[in-house]
Amino acid sequence: MAEPRTDTPADPRTDAPAEPVRLDALGPGGAYRSRKHQDIRDVAGRPTAELGLVPTLFVSRAMSALHKADPLPADARIAAIARAGALFATATLGGLSVADYEYRTSRVSGLPISVIRAATRNAAHRAAHVYDSVQYARPAGAVGGWRDPLTRTGRAVWARRGDVLAVHASGVHPGAHSLWLEALALGFRVAVRPSRREPFTPHRLITALREAGFGPDQVVLLPTEQEAGEAVLRGADLAYGGDDIIRRFDDDPTILRQQPGRSKILLTAGADWRRHLDMIVDSVAHHGGTGCVNTTAVLVEGDPAPVAEALAERLAAIPSLPPEDDKAVLPVQALAPARALERYVLANASGTRAWLGGSGFVDELGDGGAVLRPTVHQVDRSDAPQVSIELPYPCVWVAPWTRAEGIAPLVDTLVLTAVTEDERLIDELVDEPTIGNLHLGGHPTHWTDIGMPHDGYLSDFLMRTKTVIRG
Repeated sequence: MAEPRTDTPADPRTDAPAEPVRLDALGPGGAYRSRKHQDIRDVAGRPTAELGLVPTLFVSRAMSALHKADPLPADARIAAIARAGALFATATLGGLSVADYEYRTSRVSGLPISVIRAATRNAAHRAAHVYDSVQYARPAGAVGGWRDPLTRTGRAVWARRGDVLAVHASGVHPGAHSLWLEALALGFRVAVRPSRREPFTPHRLITALREAGFGPDQVVLLPTEQEAGEAVLRGADLAYGGDDIIRRFDDDPTILRQQPGRSKILLTAGADWRRHLDMIVDSVAHHGGTGCVNTTAVLVEGDPAPVAEALAERLAAIPSLPPEDDKAVLPVQALAPARALERYVLANASGTRAWLGGSGFVDELGDGGAVLRPTVHQVDRSDAPQVSIELPYPCVWVAPWTRAEGIAPLVDTLVLTAVTEDERLIDELVDEPTIGNLHLGGHPTHWTDIGMPHDGYLSDFLMRTKTVIRG
């Protein structure tokens, strides 16, 4: 395990910076202290960690060890994942207490600490219910293994499409790491290439998994530069994620790329949108507005101006606070990238009606970091190019929609909340293959629960069914 350079955790109530910790690679031989490292800095530019970077040869040997290893028995895997989730949420791991981990993660990612704390609880919850999650995804007619008595007369068996999964994490939200626990539960060995945006979560989770009973040849952490990162992909049977390397492999059927969400809300004429205003605000601003499940666009049958005005008034009241403040809601970035994002948004918003943030939305904190305040722009048509722009803060485009347009403006949407009682329209939305998830009525776009697919089940990619009959 990596040890910090100080035994004193960061105190969120003071301005004293946390001493940098060293985050070593976690290879098949245990923690590996590389001679090369990357400085991980917080939103004010202060060093927070040193992330050890491993070379291609180390990656190749680690991936080979994963392939040679046998998975733990199924019951042992499920029990170990549940123990790991409890450790993740309660224990001191790698020298970091839960409070110190959450503080550092908040400062580095810029996400409000309340979001990080919720992700910590959610990781433990998902780990405790990982068996249920994968069973929801198993086809009803398939059994879990060839030893099931039903295979004596012939049965579909749910089987892995490979043995080793590579995860290339984008680092946008710590909750993304809860998903690949399902692969471990199914018997995959897993290699995680952490994002330099936020490496604390995967390091902590893999440390917890090892302490809970997974051997070092079952799950590894491989921080790398680009060339070695490609070696992680080449050494795996399957891969998924959302980092820059993954994005270059669109056409490879063994790689599942995490796509932008472009989540939306549709308000039809019969809906009382005022009654759902809390839901709309929550859909835009929850998670700091950074998630693929946050609402990017609100489409309104009728005049969109009253909706945009009310939404802007509510979002404008959110305070600007540093991410570690208990009352923080909005994300924070270092000043230079925040200003670059501001220029990009203002350029793309040209010609729209700005209800909030039209002259800028970066609010400097005075320490080198800046809050990304909400923006609300009204566009004049539902197919305006801005409707497809997804950004890592509460940015929402409000557009008119008519029945004559049908569902064309709603395609390529990860989550759609439709406030409507039109059953024919609902039928069309359910049948549209490019709408990933449909919420009806007052359910925010970020809602989910155990067993609910995100962008389909991950197991749809990891598993297949095959006929087995035995004597």
